[in-house]
Amino acid sequence: MPVIIVNGPALSLEKKRDLIKGLTEVASRVMGVPEEAFVVLVNENPQENVGVGGILLADRKQSCEESIEVKPKRSGCRKRKTEV
Repeated sequence: MPVIIVNGPALSLEKKRDLIKGLTEVASRVMGVPEEAFVVLVNENPQENVGVGGILLADRKQSCEESIEVKPKRSGCRKRKTEV
């Protein structure tokens, strides 16, 4: 019995349904195993429980909202483009 584990942010019930359906369909096709054999576990992790680069995502988000730099990117926040 193959098990697929997804760790990510909180999702709506509808998005979880879509995610589980899609992952199961693709894995079944690729592995040649019937869809009925798959178990999918969705672990939701709030931003206060996830750190990237030594910084909690909750703190990174708060820092971005408080600064002039409001557009997040992989390494943190970035300044808004100004019009010339």
